[in-house]
Amino acid sequence: MEKRIGTITILIKERRQSSDVNQILSEHADIILCRQGLPFRDREVAVISLIVEGTVDKINALTGLLGRLPEVTCKAVVTKS
Repeated sequence: MEKRIGTITILIKERRQSSDVNQILSEHADIILCRQGLPFRDREVAVISLIVEGTVDKINALTGLLGRLPEVTCKAVVTKS
Protein backbone atom coordinates (compact mmCIF):
# COMPACT_ATOMS: atom_id res chain seq x y z
CA MET A 1 0.00 0.00 0.00
CA GLU A 2 1.19 3.51 -0.85
CA LYS A 3 2.54 5.80 1.86
CA ARG A 4 0.98 9.22 2.22
CA ILE A 5 1.90 12.39 4.07
CA GLY A 6 -0.57 13.95 6.45
CA THR A 7 -1.21 15.91 9.60
CA ILE A 8 -2.96 14.85 12.77
CA THR A 9 -4.30 17.30 15.34
CA ILE A 10 -4.98 16.05 18.85
CA LEU A 11 -6.91 18.01 21.50
CA ILE A 12 -6.56 16.72 25.05
CA LYS A 13 -9.18 18.11 27.44
CA GLU A 14 -8.10 16.13 30.51
CA ARG A 15 -4.43 16.23 31.49
CA ARG A 16 -4.69 12.73 33.00
CA GLN A 17 -5.06 11.38 29.45
CA SER A 18 -1.59 12.62 28.48
CA SER A 19 0.18 9.42 29.51
CA ASP A 20 -2.20 7.29 27.40
CA VAL A 21 -1.74 9.61 24.42
CA ASN A 22 2.05 9.48 24.78
CA GLN A 23 1.97 5.67 25.00
CA ILE A 24 -0.04 5.40 21.77
CA LEU A 25 2.23 7.89 20.01
CA SER A 26 5.31 5.92 21.10
CA GLU A 27 3.80 2.73 19.67
CA HIS A 28 3.32 4.49 16.32
CA ALA A 29 6.63 6.38 16.25
CA ASP A 30 7.56 4.74 12.94
CA ILE A 31 5.09 6.97 11.05
CA ILE A 32 5.60 10.20 13.03
CA LEU A 33 7.98 12.64 11.33
CA CYS A 34 7.39 15.66 13.54
CA ARG A 35 5.55 16.41 16.77
CA GLN A 36 4.69 19.74 18.36
CA GLY A 37 2.77 20.18 21.57
CA LEU A 38 1.37 23.21 23.32
CA PRO A 39 -0.36 23.10 26.71
CA PHE A 40 -2.93 25.82 27.37
CA ARG A 41 -2.88 25.61 31.15
CA ASP A 42 -5.29 28.52 31.61
CA ARG A 43 -7.87 26.76 29.42
CA GLU A 44 -7.10 23.24 30.66
CA VAL A 45 -6.49 21.86 27.17
CA ALA A 46 -3.40 20.69 25.31
CA VAL A 47 -2.89 20.62 21.55
CA ILE A 48 -0.52 18.23 19.81
CA SER A 49 0.10 18.43 16.07
CA LEU A 50 1.84 15.67 14.15
CA ILE A 51 3.23 15.34 10.66
CA VAL A 52 3.02 11.71 9.61
CA GLU A 53 4.03 9.51 6.69
CA GLY A 54 2.49 6.08 6.38
CA THR A 55 -0.20 4.01 4.77
CA VAL A 56 -3.78 5.13 5.19
CA ASP A 57 -4.37 2.03 7.33
CA LYS A 58 -1.56 2.93 9.74
CA ILE A 59 -2.63 6.57 9.99
CA ASN A 60 -6.24 5.55 10.58
CA ALA A 61 -5.15 3.03 13.23
CA LEU A 62 -3.32 5.78 15.11
CA THR A 63 -6.20 8.27 14.93
CA GLY A 64 -8.70 5.57 15.85
CA LEU A 65 -6.85 4.63 19.04
CA LEU A 66 -6.47 8.27 20.04
CA GLY A 67 -10.08 9.11 19.25
CA ARG A 68 -11.36 6.34 21.52
CA LEU A 69 -9.71 7.88 24.58
CA PRO A 70 -12.10 9.85 26.81
CA GLU A 71 -11.68 13.64 26.58
CA VAL A 72 -9.42 13.33 23.50
CA THR A 73 -10.39 14.58 20.04
CA CYS A 74 -8.33 13.66 17.01
CA LYS A 75 -8.56 14.61 13.31
CA ALA A 76 -6.34 13.70 10.36
CA VAL A 77 -5.80 15.20 6.92
CA VAL A 78 -3.97 13.05 4.39
CA THR A 79 -2.73 13.68 0.84
CA LYS A 80 -4.82 12.09 -1.90
CA SER A 81 -1.83 10.33 -3.48
